[in-house]
Amino acid sequence: MRLFEGTEFDRPPRCEQCGELDSICVCPPPVVQAVAREKQVARIRLEKRQKGKSVTVIRDLDPTAKHLSGLLTQLKNQCGAGGTIQGENLEIQGDHRERITRFLREQGYSIGR
Repeated sequence: MRLFEGTEFDRPPRCEQCGELDSICVCPPPVVQAVAREKQVARIRLEKRQKGKSVTVIRDLDPTAKHLSGLLTQLKNQCGAGGTIQGENLEIQGDHRERITRFLREQGYSIGR
């Protein structure tokens, strides 16, 4: 629901390329360029969760990349642990910072502090 939907101030969304209403626009979707692995700087942190559980969090990877779910699967297999994608972050259960750092460097990522 838009802010002023149904009032005299309502402005339906329009395409940024052709200016037509979004509902009738035929423009192709914009192409999103993925950032190369070598240019991404992954930040690896250990966070404590409820009941004293620790989670290794990998931040600052390209959120538009379609390979994050595959990367998560590889990391879970490397660590022998569960994990998930939370927003733009990858989370692996347990403290696996060294193992993840080594694996990501082998894959071509840079590791930041």
